[in-house]
Amino acid sequence: MGLSIKKNDTVLIITGKEKGKRGRVLSFYPSKDRLLVEKINMIKKHMKPTRKFTQGGIIEKEAPLHVSNVMLICPKCNKPTRISNTSLEDGRKVRMCKKCREVMDE
Repeated sequence: MGLSIKKNDTVLIITGKEKGKRGRVLSFYPSKDRLLVEKINMIKKHMKPTRKFTQGGIIEKEAPLHVSNVMLICPKCNKPTRISNTSLEDGRKVRMCKKCREVMDE
């Protein structure tokens, strides 16, 4: 289901408390159909002091969102859009914007 969204894509949140915000995809988990979006869906996590977090305490970090709650933003027309997976003449499979019909993968 979520194969049309990749790392470093810009997405629009379409449902939930963060509705209407835009962000960059940090990572994608295809087995769970979830993704991490930069500065979206922030949670507070209580951490014990470790080597990485010597202070410990309450740390804010992003929580994963389901891929159905976001829409990909086309870099060419800057609008939220659906994606069509098409093959070019040279045999490459690319993502194409359904609104402006431009190829998204370069």
